[in-house]
Amino acid sequence: MPEVRLVGPDGQQVGIVAIQDALRLAQEADLDLVEIVPTGRPPVAKLMDYGKYKYESAMKAREARKNQAHTIIKEMKLRPKIDPHDYETKKGHVVRFLNAGDKVKITIMFRGREQSRPELGRRLLDRLASDVEELGFVEFAPKQDGRNMIMVLGPRKKKVEAMAEARAAKAAKAQDGGRVRDREEPGPDDEAAAVETGAETGAAAADQDEQ
Repeated sequence: MPEVRLVGPDGQQVGIVAIQDALRLAQEADLDLVEIVPTGRPPVAKLMDYGKYKYESAMKAREARKNQAHTIIKEMKLRPKIDPHDYETKKGHVVRFLNAGDKVKITIMFRGREQSRPELGRRLLDRLASDVEELGFVEFAPKQDGRNMIMVLGPRKKKVEAMAEARAAKAAKAQDGGRVRDREEPGPDDEAAAVETGAETGAAAADQDEQ
């Protein structure tokens, strides 16, 4: 007679029982008999609510996908003779990308005679790396690639941390916005009280005129 090593619904070891007895126990408990280790000798089976198990497994997988972080590589292109204002603008974008937990590929584009002055590009890349060193580190050192020079900056902040901070900031902003509206926007009761106060003020003025 075929046998299984039976595990109870709470994980307790029932022992080795005939499969007919295991099926009877499952029926009595209104549960399913699920084979969990088919290669065991004898196979291991468990009493469980299989529908509930599948639902909980699907929810856990969904939550795991929701919290899964994918590091994205952003790209920022600069010219070796960039003016100060453009540099600050580009640096601001790099800071935003690193704060979001993303890598940034910095490309210096050389044109014409600029190709004979690669030190200009390296100097600019070194400056940028120094300016954002608190947020990112040089993951791929500056390297000449044809007419371009490339450097990759990696974020010091993990993507998961950046996502969590962004969600917390969004929730805090929404909560603060609600408080501001509560303070600034009078409700129906406030409007009614204002009308009654206005009416009382008008009545008092009328009494003074009659006197």
